[in-house]
Amino acid sequence: MTDQSHTPTDAPSPGASHTMSGIENEYYSQEVHGPYETYSLGEFELAEGETLPDCQIAYTTFGELNDAKDNAILFPHMYSGTSKDMELYVGEEMALDPQTYFIILPNQIGGGLSTSPHNTPPPYGQADFPNVRISDDVRAQQQLVTEKFGIDEIELVLGWSMGAQQTYEWAVRYPEMVKRAAPIGGTARNPPQSSLLVDALISAFKLDPNWNDGYYDDHRSMRQGLRQHARTWVLMGTSADLWREEEWRAAGFSSLDDFMHRLWDEWFLPMDPNNLIRMAWKWKHADVSRMTDGNLESALEQIEARVYVLPFEEDMVFTLEDNRLEEEMIPDSELRPIPTPWGHFGMFGFRPEDKEFIDTAIGELLDESVA
Repeated sequence: MTDQSHTPTDAPSPGASHTMSGIENEYYSQEVHGPYETYSLGEFELAEGETLPDCQIAYTTFGELNDAKDNAILFPHMYSGTSKDMELYVGEEMALDPQTYFIILPNQIGGGLSTSPHNTPPPYGQADFPNVRISDDVRAQQQLVTEKFGIDEIELVLGWSMGAQQTYEWAVRYPEMVKRAAPIGGTARNPPQSSLLVDALISAFKLDPNWNDGYYDDHRSMRQGLRQHARTWVLMGTSADLWREEEWRAAGFSSLDDFMHRLWDEWFLPMDPNNLIRMAWKWKHADVSRMTDGNLESALEQIEARVYVLPFEEDMVFTLEDNRLEEEMIPDSELRPIPTPWGHFGMFGFRPEDKEFIDTAIGELLDESVA
């Protein structure tokens, strides 16, 4: 019997995005990463040409935005991390003091908490998630700070590793907004050895027998690839001194196996490989000179901020020399190498003196008077 109340619809039948969902992963949750909010960017067109229909950027904040809206700090995060992982540099009596500053910690597109491969339904879920660039993250963050908070000037942009790549992009793309910048352990243009590392990290996943071209049903089936990924990363991300002197013992690990299992497996095994691959792709292709037809010096000369370039002395991913060469192109800048056997991972503060060095540098930069 025909329902006489049934009328024609104005739209096509619901498709994959309405009837299918992403992969459940409890790791990417408020319970694990602390409270955060999301902001809808609406239809967000990516630099590579694709459009994410309802792109969500996740973020958390500390402190209060003052009436003049001139106490904002932006602190994007690194590869594989989230906003939660940078909170160790936020606190009373620290440089990033929420009693003084309004500190915004945005999450990357593809990083797990924002719109990402694992939480996006078809047609853009899993391995179909489009390539995202550092410039996309920075444009998304700029939309967040201007639309959501009404901020038109940022006291400091800082970040480690991929956070440093975002810091450089901010300083070049929006020079009038950034008063100070502190790229830590990262470069404005990704160097060749770093790109080779990215290729190796991605290969670790694609060689896993359960990879299935990126259409696995459960990230836990990718344990082999995740563990190989972790071991590849730690080999390049640390220094020879760390292994020679067994510096990991001072961080509380009883043996090399203990170090690998309790730190690196613990870190990577809960993560979604497609999320990591999309972050790795944008890391590999980071290059502020895309805004100046490939001329890196021309791009860096556009920076108006006061800049502290903070490389790790024994970093093999973004070397001291890579940082030195770029710093010489930045008009109002200073090179401040961080001495630590932890290499690229000095940011984690396993040695208290590493964290103190970074916190002190941030504080001194904030104390500098800028126009």
